[in-house]
Amino acid sequence: MEGSNTTLSSIFILRGLSNVQYLKIILFLIFLVMYMITLSGNVLLIIVVRINPNLQTPMYFFLSHLSFIDICFSSTIVPRILVNTLAKDRSISLLGCAAQMYFSLALGATECVILAVMAYDRFAAICKPLHYSIIMSKKLCTSLAAGAWTVCFANSAIHVVLTFQLPYCRSHQVNHFFCEMPPFFRLACKDTLFNEIAMYISAGIIAMCSFCLTLTSYIHIISTILQIRSSYGRRKAFSTCASHLTVVAFFYGTIMFMYLRPRSTYSPETDKAVSILYTTVTPMLNPIIYSMRNKDVKGTIKKKISQM
Repeated sequence: MEGSNTTLSSIFILRGLSNVQYLKIILFLIFLVMYMITLSGNVLLIIVVRINPNLQTPMYFFLSHLSFIDICFSSTIVPRILVNTLAKDRSISLLGCAAQMYFSLALGATECVILAVMAYDRFAAICKPLHYSIIMSKKLCTSLAAGAWTVCFANSAIHVVLTFQLPYCRSHQVNHFFCEMPPFFRLACKDTLFNEIAMYISAGIIAMCSFCLTLTSYIHIISTILQIRSSYGRRKAFSTCASHLTVVAFFYGTIMFMYLRPRSTYSPETDKAVSILYTTVTPMLNPIIYSMRNKDVKGTIKKKISQM
């Protein structure tokens, strides 16, 4: 009997955000607008970096990676939200669910690491300006980016395999708007302690190590900035990392809350709210934050518009 109840179904049902008709229409429009802003903002940022020779620096190299991650991350999740918000059939295949979980986990982790590398880049630029070009060589930048993508995608594959080896005998209705690990743990009829420990270890190694590297970099950055005598020099130095610091605080805060809190504190509605922040809001805000506070990016955009 147990075998018949715990066989892997080929279909899961995503319950989504709301069943109220007028709220569904409002949510659809909100997410559609956010998705369009995310795509246009990040694509524009990548184009600007590509066409401006002055932006061919390590900082903008990693910023381009961040924008590409945000495009892929948002595209992994938001189209499914849009379909499920209006459609009566909210089912998703086992393969589709596994693919969504794999790419969302991998891209989220990669963004963590890239943000940490960007913090190290700002540390090298502000604290070691005379050796910056040597420290942040093209070879090192390429290696760091490649390492981030490789490690995070391999890590994601392990978690997806472990998650979908669980027997789901309680229900196949996922109380969430996309396939994420914590909601699936609550559906399993087997103890998920091993999976949760693996998730904590993984999140600890990737998120916490990235956060610690970022924190250490900014401690040195702030210390160096405070030693600058002129107020103009301090403002100029801080302005080069203010945008990154804003993005880091927002992204790390939501990710750590989602993946590093005890199982007793899990709440479906809280999970949904937090997930919306780092899956849809952050990818939309990143290009806006970097563009609005960056004279080079704004200058390139204005120049191209005037030439049209």
